[in-house]
Amino acid sequence: MFFDRNILAQLQAWTARPTPKPLLLKGARQVGKTSLLKWYGQTYYSKTAYFNFDRQPDLKQFFELTKDPLRIIQNLSLVVGFSIEPKNTLIIFDEIQECKEALNSLKYFEELEESFHLVGAGSLLRVTLGNFSSFPVGKVDFLELFPLTFMEFLSQKDSEMANYLESIQAIEPIPDYFFNRILESFRLYMISGGMPEAAKELVESADLQRVEDLLDNINQAYELDFSKHVPARDIQKINFIWNSIPSQLAKENKKFLYQVVKPGARAREYEDALTWLIQAGLVYKVNRVTKVGVPLSVYQDLNAFKIYFLDMGLLRRKARLQPAAILNPTELFSEFKGALAENYVLQSLLVQFGELPSYWTSDGKAEVDFLLSYQNEILPVEVKSGENTRSRSLSVYDQENNPRVKLRFSMKNLINQDGLINIPLFMADRTRYLLDLV
Repeated sequence: MFFDRNILAQLQAWTARPTPKPLLLKGARQVGKTSLLKWYGQTYYSKTAYFNFDRQPDLKQFFELTKDPLRIIQNLSLVVGFSIEPKNTLIIFDEIQECKEALNSLKYFEELEESFHLVGAGSLLRVTLGNFSSFPVGKVDFLELFPLTFMEFLSQKDSEMANYLESIQAIEPIPDYFFNRILESFRLYMISGGMPEAAKELVESADLQRVEDLLDNINQAYELDFSKHVPARDIQKINFIWNSIPSQLAKENKKFLYQVVKPGARAREYEDALTWLIQAGLVYKVNRVTKVGVPLSVYQDLNAFKIYFLDMGLLRRKARLQPAAILNPTELFSEFKGALAENYVLQSLLVQFGELPSYWTSDGKAEVDFLLSYQNEILPVEVKSGENTRSRSLSVYDQENNPRVKLRFSMKNLINQDGLINIPLFMADRTRYLLDLV
């Protein structure tokens, strides 16, 4: 099974350019970069030349001995056993962060008159690029692959309902039959999250224990990366932060506190470790604002923030929340269910709008989960994990800032109530489209 990823349209646009620059595909481990690029090469090119600098360390010598891209291509052609041709061959440099000379060579490939279609991918590219002084700025293009969205999952699980959601052209209630059918798939997505291997297992076999094992393996792979790629002084600190995140999000006030990481911990001791997790794409940092203005970024309080996981399924598994709690929710689960819902909505908004939102507080009286900037408007976003949608905080924000549109995600149906748009959680991926209907 291959999940139809939204990023395919951007890859196709890159391929169609007369002289595409080398492309760097960013994304955390296990979000599907390698399988996507291999499938794309097999589908849209005559040949695919795949190289992995982690598994084939000897390849690094080709880039150390010469900076001539044609000579490099000649050597790589001998490795794969066929002629690598411009336009007809997709060249994949996987785990490219393991060979800085290969990263540096991209600028020489960009300068060739006849361009080779070359994509570099890596799970720690952000970390590497942040510490790579000779990176070829302006010589490459970037794309980022995130975990599967619910719509990408639904396209495989129930394509008829995915097509139905995409056909909606007005903000009005969804018939109960369709609503409940989609909700059933959404609960499964809450179990697997967006890691393609786990989602594939759930769709194909419905083996929940196997899904749990796969998610555990991914979390453990991330933790092994800490010891492999992190400076020794920060390894334990990163582990402390990583392990504290479910507890941080379980609090009613989800503001990140270093004291939860470790009693007596201070920001200056742990900020480098947190920065590494952010650069690695494993967590998202959402900063607080107390004043609303455009652009939101200039009003952010960098000392007050919330930290979320890159994927709702990994967060659920890290918290040791069993699938039964998703399929048959109880009141005991209600608090952490809200954290999962927030994490999911954040993931959905990031993919659509390309930047992280902020969150808002007002003198300790109210807190709005997210503030979203769209077309020079600031939109308050409230996330409710169930059907109880009462929100004093949103009312306070409304009184203080009078937004034209307010967004609320919940398990209630799609409706616009005088500028307050209630969006079913399973439609979070359609937020941008719905806003254009208002």
